[in-house]
Amino acid sequence: MESASFPEGLTIEDSSYYFDGVELKTLAQEYGTPLYVMSETIIRRRCEELRRCFLMRYPGTRAYYASKAFQTPDMLRIVTDEGLGVDVVSGGELYVALKAGVSPSDIIFHGNAKTDQELAFAVEAGVGRIAVDNLEEVYRIEREAAKAGKTQAILFRVTPGVDSHTHRFISTGSLDSKFGIPLEPTETDHYIEALAACPHLDFAGLHFHVGSQLLENTSHMAALRIVLSFAARLARDFGLVVRELNMGGGYGIRYLPEEGAPSLSEFIDPLMTTIQEWSTREKFPMPACAIEPGRWIAGEAGLTLYQIIAVKKIPGVRTYVAVDGGMGDNIRPALYDAKYHAAIVGRTRGQGASAGRVEAAASERPPRPVTIAGRYCESGDILVRDVSLPAPCPGDILSLFSTGAYCFAMASNYNRVPRPALVMVKNGKARLSVRRETYEDLCLRDMCCSFGK
Repeated sequence: MESASFPEGLTIEDSSYYFDGVELKTLAQEYGTPLYVMSETIIRRRCEELRRCFLMRYPGTRAYYASKAFQTPDMLRIVTDEGLGVDVVSGGELYVALKAGVSPSDIIFHGNAKTDQELAFAVEAGVGRIAVDNLEEVYRIEREAAKAGKTQAILFRVTPGVDSHTHRFISTGSLDSKFGIPLEPTETDHYIEALAACPHLDFAGLHFHVGSQLLENTSHMAALRIVLSFAARLARDFGLVVRELNMGGGYGIRYLPEEGAPSLSEFIDPLMTTIQEWSTREKFPMPACAIEPGRWIAGEAGLTLYQIIAVKKIPGVRTYVAVDGGMGDNIRPALYDAKYHAAIVGRTRGQGASAGRVEAAASERPPRPVTIAGRYCESGDILVRDVSLPAPCPGDILSLFSTGAYCFAMASNYNRVPRPALVMVKNGKARLSVRRETYEDLCLRDMCCSFGK
């Protein structure tokens, strides 16, 4: 397990905090808060590690960035520049990927309930692979491919029926899952019959995904053995050769300083060794293997800046530190009790004599456990419980770390709060990647009309 300094990319010089060479307090002052900050250096470093440990080490392999973790045109241009394909799960993600210049052939389209419009869009666009999630979808893709006069490559997403030791909301490989095709003999027969009736479909292989934020590969290994056994059955009983095997993602990252996370090699090498041994033993061609990291690339590359609005001490109970963001920009703690580390990265200088006295008094107080509360009108809007902060004061800039995945992507306008801006930083430079929403933006789709009295 890796034990590198946490968080990556953060340095402290003369009591000032820098991320990828850019001072965080300056970013907060220039772009406002809440503010998402992403390090291009860390993103590219992860992509380089992926190439070194997987793509270059194992010929014929492919990596797709799971863009649901964090998708902006900026991000997509970076990962494609680094040689990765892109995994999308909706028509909207597909649209943005194409607009960002991603080659359609480098896209794989996932989803357990793709609409007819989305399937038509994907086929017309020429996406490289569609991951089939249910039997009806086989016939629906055939219909769209026939209309377009094309042959569409597909993968069967299967559920291997293994338990991944993660939160149940992000576990996807168990038998009782909304995702994928159960590996039951009677079900297999139905899918084989469907393929035989669909001449515009090209069966490329299999896909599986066992869960997210996994810190060991036990469930990956168990799932792989089951899927390889199924691949052997497809070849022997039905003459279907699995040319491609996509093992999904789910590789965990560090959210807390005391945590460790395995390197990509620790996950990948045992999987690839198992596939190579299976290929030799069964005398089957080695399938082209693919993975789909998302969080692993983006998660630790991001942090979120907030301004402290109020500090409320409840004697004998706890101290709440309220910030100007919360579940609208980071739903993960409320959704599945995600844990984050926080720190004060910019002290208020205040205005006037009273603010100066507050700062002077704060500097004399030792760190104390506090709970960081969001601004949204929900009791469950808590970002971090019982974190030790040194004398938090209104106006201070606070940072949550490892927020690069599933924060921007899941942001909402709950309470009609505009979504934050996003800044990309690299080697001491910053650029605005996504502007902050305005109140006017909140009303753009509203229709002011009436049926009358």
